[in-house]
Amino acid sequence: MPMLTQLRQDHANMARLLHVLALKHKTLDHGERPDFQLIREVVDFILDYMTGFTVPLERISSQQLLTKVPEASELGARLAEDYVALNERLACLSQDIDMILMDAVVPMDRFANDLQAYLEAHRAYLRAEREELFPLMREHLDEEELQLLADALPEGAQAELERLQEAYPELYAEFRDAPSPFA
Repeated sequence: MPMLTQLRQDHANMARLLHVLALKHKTLDHGERPDFQLIREVVDFILDYMTGFTVPLERISSQQLLTKVPEASELGARLAEDYVALNERLACLSQDIDMILMDAVVPMDRFANDLQAYLEAHRAYLRAEREELFPLMREHLDEEELQLLADALPEGAQAELERLQEAYPELYAEFRDAPSPFA
């Protein structure tokens, strides 16, 4: 099931990016100033990735899954709502980072709390996909249907990782050094 393997790899990559943000959050918790430019790069990358990969993936996989498992509509609706809330949290963080980088006054305790809430929400979202959506896909979609899903998606995570490495070399170094969530 190459499609599910790709999805698991995408989750591992996102978990590593979230780990990079968690390390920056830890720096904030210690009362130190993290590299906000690096945080900006991670947030930009995640926003781009969610728009270019996650949204199409969810739309395509939900439609396909609903043809086989109509009761999956509740899960699909919940994941869609969670995604919207997650995207809103990330957009607010993005705005705060812009303000910080322009030397505007942003309360660091509020920013740290917002970052922590985002990290928890994104991890919960990934967990719901991994524990609820992926098993449904594995159980109800055959190889041909999974391949159709894979073919319908935009360029996958490998192309995004290559773009990450070229566009954000410092972020890529942090990403590469982050522990694998499956180790």
